[in-house]
Amino acid sequence: MEYETNNWIWDGVYNHPHVFGGLMLTAALLGLSTSYFGGISVPQLPYLWSDSGIFHKKKSEKKRIRVYMDGCFDLMHYGHANALRQAKALGDELVVGVVSDEEIIANKGPPVLSMEERLALVSGLKWVDEVIASAPYEITEQFMNRLFNEHRIDYIIHGDDPCLLPDGTDAYALAKKAGRYKQIKRTEGVSSTDIVGRILSSLKETNNTSSHGDPCEESQSKSAQLSQFLPTSRRIVQFSNGKAPGPNARIVYIDGAFDLFHAGHVEILKNARQLGDFLLVGIHNDHTVSEHRGKHPIMHLHERSLGVLGCRYVDEVIIGAPWEITMDMITTFNISLVVRGTVSEYNSSFTGESDPYSVPKSMGIFQVLESPKDITTTSVSQRIIANHDAYLKRNARKTASEKKYYEQKKYVSGD
Repeated sequence: MEYETNNWIWDGVYNHPHVFGGLMLTAALLGLSTSYFGGISVPQLPYLWSDSGIFHKKKSEKKRIRVYMDGCFDLMHYGHANALRQAKALGDELVVGVVSDEEIIANKGPPVLSMEERLALVSGLKWVDEVIASAPYEITEQFMNRLFNEHRIDYIIHGDDPCLLPDGTDAYALAKKAGRYKQIKRTEGVSSTDIVGRILSSLKETNNTSSHGDPCEESQSKSAQLSQFLPTSRRIVQFSNGKAPGPNARIVYIDGAFDLFHAGHVEILKNARQLGDFLLVGIHNDHTVSEHRGKHPIMHLHERSLGVLGCRYVDEVIIGAPWEITMDMITTFNISLVVRGTVSEYNSSFTGESDPYSVPKSMGIFQVLESPKDITTTSVSQRIIANHDAYLKRNARKTASEKKYYEQKKYVSGD
């Protein structure tokens, strides 16, 4: 019987918590005993306040993990992009240090790209949240403290390949000693050394150099001609946004070779993306590039596709896009606007060749974009060719260290 008598009180607690909480607060302020409410045992006030939402304390948000990874990022490729993707997966926010030109020269030799170009490439990657310019090559105690205190870094990340200073010591020794170091898996099949080797190899082919040349150079040339990249569907999915355009999205299309992905590519893609809601990029296959440029691309189709997919301004790519943009293609992908930059390496002197953009032009959906930079794959290659001897020696040293890495490497889980 007593249970029935007190039942209205519990109904009040659950059905009208704000009102009942107010009554209890008033009772407490008046100094009344809780026995006034039928002699039942009433939960403590703080409990009621919590349930009723009175003085509800906002739950503290989970601390966001900030991770740091540095590098030279010279001749940016999909291996760099994949390393930063893996690093981002180890935390919530990724801060990237771009090593200064002076530090690269002191530790590795002359960089191909300027600091400005390397910053543009790193900032253009979809996994990067912040960038620190002119980072040191070695993680010194002073810089490590700056990372922990000023930039609130929780962990310092590097690949499973060794990073040694000129004296042979580990560049990340202090981070490991502090217990703030994490390791990721190196992306197989590509490196800046490999790309430089391909460029030097293409020069050798162009000049039709005699086979009686430098045996060291010949060895590098032959190894550089073959790509070691093993493309998988999983890697493409990892790089992809995985999002389709909305039903009313304005889809912008731009195509090209996008060989040796550089700062000029980043800037034109950024400008193209600003013209719509979804940026679709067509990547021409190796045969198409060779046919219309007059020489083979340095990077193969899947390598170039991953390079473009890693860019934050790109939503989707067509791997092996056709040279000519047809009405069927425009309809299939619901393209609203087709654009192209003013800087191109395709040879337009072919006689009798039809305009690949004739259909979008006839539809009034074609636009020429002024290229923000005049950088091209050829101009970047020429920087290496101009310093042929320096890069040949640099590659000889790096090739030896990479060979040693592959001989001693072990399986590292997770990528």
